Amino acid sequence: MTAASLQTSTILASLGQAAFVWDITSDAISWSDHVGVVFTDIPAEALSSGAEFAKLIEPKTSVRTEALGLSPAVHGAGGTPYRIEYGVRASTSAPVTWIEETGCWFAGPDGKPARAHGIVRINNERHARDEQLMRLSSHDPLTGELNRTHLIAALAEAVEETRRFRSTSAFLLIGIDHLARVNDAFGFDVADAVISEIAGRIRMRLRGADVLGRFSGNKFGLILKNCTIDDMNVAAERFLAAVRDEVVPTRSGPVSVTASIGGVALPRYARSADEAINRAQETLDSCKRRRAGSFLAWRPNVERDAQRRVNIRVTDEIVTALNERRIVMAYEPVVVAASRENAFYECLVRMEQGDGRVLLAPDIVPVAERLGLIRLVDHRVLELVVAELAQSANIELSLNISPETTMDPDWWASIESLMRAHPGVGERLIVEITETVAIQDLDDVRGFVTRLKNFGSRIAIDDFGAGYTSFRNLRKLGVDIVKIDGAFVQNIARSADDRAFVQTLIDLARRLNIKTVAEWVQDDASATLLSDWGCDYIQGRLIGLATAHRPWAAADAKAMPRVG
Repeated sequence: MTAASLQTSTILASLGQAAFVWDITSDAISWSDHVGVVFTDIPAEALSSGAEFAKLIEPKTSVRTEALGLSPAVHGAGGTPYRIEYGVRASTSAPVTWIEETGCWFAGPDGKPARAHGIVRINNERHARDEQLMRLSSHDPLTGELNRTHLIAALAEAVEETRRFRSTSAFLLIGIDHLARVNDAFGFDVADAVISEIAGRIRMRLRGADVLGRFSGNKFGLILKNCTIDDMNVAAERFLAAVRDEVVPTRSGPVSVTASIGGVALPRYARSADEAINRAQETLDSCKRRRAGSFLAWRPNVERDAQRRVNIRVTDEIVTALNERRIVMAYEPVVVAASRENAFYECLVRMEQGDGRVLLAPDIVPVAERLGLIRLVDHRVLELVVAELAQSANIELSLNISPETTMDPDWWASIESLMRAHPGVGERLIVEITETVAIQDLDDVRGFVTRLKNFGSRIAIDDFGAGYTSFRNLRKLGVDIVKIDGAFVQNIARSADDRAFVQTLIDLARRLNIKTVAEWVQDDASATLLSDWGCDYIQGRLIGLATAHRPWAAADAKAMPRVG
C-alpha cells in the first residue's frame, strides 16, 4: 500500500469510515485498512464477499444488491451513484450497528452492475434520531403510550384479526373521573402528573399482547387480545382497583382519583374500529352518569336503538320544518289577576306537520335541546315574535329561550339587528328564562339581563319555585317578572301546603317589587285566591289556552295595559 493510500485509510478510520471495492462479477470485496473501526468484532472472512457480508445485514439481507438494481445506469467514467442504509449485527446477541453506504457502480458489457466502490460509515446517532422522531409521531409525549391515531389503527387491526381467526378481544375506554377538579385545585402540571401515573399503573397490569394508548385528555384506550366477556369484566375491575386503591403522589401532595370504564366485546358487539369506539364511548358516558368509578359493558338495547331512530326522524323533521317555515307560534293570554284584562301573550312554539297535525312545545323543545337544534328553533321564534310586535303596535309578547341560547353570540347578533330594524319593539318584548339558568352563573346571566334591558325589554323567570335563596339572586339580577311554577298553582284551592307556598312567594316578590304571574290557573276559586294574595297576573285553562289565531286582531286595536 502506498503512503498516500495508507494516509487516506487512516483518515477514514479516524472518521469512523472505511472504503471498499466490490467486484460484483466475482463477488469479492476489498476493504481499506482499519475496516475493523467500522465493523468491530466481525471476522475478515465475513467481509470478504458480497454474499458473506449480506448475512450480517438486517432487516433485509439483499438491500445492497437491490439498491444497485434499482438505480438506472449512468454511462461514463463517473459511474452510477447510490446511497443506502442498513444495520449490521456481528452475532444474534450483539447490538445492531447502523451503516450508511455511499458509492458508485459501473456496468459491464451487458449493462448490468459489474463493479462498485464507495465508503461506509457508522450512522447510529442519525438512526437513533430517526427512531426518536418515529416514536414521537406515534406515541403520546406525556405518557409514552400510543397516540390516538396509532391506537385506532391498532384497534382496526385487532378487529380484523378477531374476524379472520374467529377469536375474541375487547376494547376498553378508561376515563379518569373529575380530572377538571384536579386542574382547578392544583394546576395543569399536577393533572398531567396524575395522567402519567395512571398510565403507568395500567401498563403494569397488561399482558404482553395487550395494547394501550392515550385516547384523549383524560381517557385511555385499551385493546385486550384473546379476551372473553368474562375476562373483560375481571380485567376492568383490576384496572379500577389500580387507580383507586392508592393515592397519586405529586409535587403538590397526594391526589386521590378514580376511573370509570366502558367496554365492548370484539367482534361480537363491534365489527369495526369506529363501532367499537362509539360503543365504548357510549358505555363510558353512561357509567359516569350512573356511578363514577365503575365499569359498564356495552349490550344491545332495543329501547335505546328505537329512541335513536326516533331522534334521527325528529331531527330531520325539525330541520325540514325550519327550512319550510312550518315552525309557527301559538299565543296564550296572560291577564291582570284583579280585572281579567289582557296584559300580554306568551308565545309558544308549534310545528306544523305535512298531515295537518301540530306538535306542541313539549314535543319539540326537549328533543331539540337534546339533539342540539334548539338554538335554530330559538332563532326562528325570535324572528316570528319580533315580526308580530312590529306589525301590531298595541300588543306585548313574551318568548321562552333555552339555557344554551342565553350565551349564544349569534342570537345576540340577531336580536340587536332586529331591534335596530324595528325601533320601539324591544319595549314590548318579555324574555323568559328558566330559574335554573338564572342561578347557574350569576355573572353571565346578569350580563344577559343588562343587555336586554338596554333594548327596553323585560326579563321573566319561568317555572319559579326554589325559595328564598333564588329570590335574593333575582334581586341582584334585576328581574322584572316571576312566573310561579304551575305545579304549585293548579291545586291551591285544595292543598293547604301549595296555598302556603304560593302565598309566600307572592308576598316575597311584592316586597322586592317583582311582578308575579301564576301559571296553570284552573278555576275561579284559585283565581280569586291569587288576586286576594296580590298576584299580578294569571294564565292557564281558566283564562284560555294557546291558540294559533291572533286574539288581538279582532280587538279593534284596543291597547292593553303595559306590564310595569
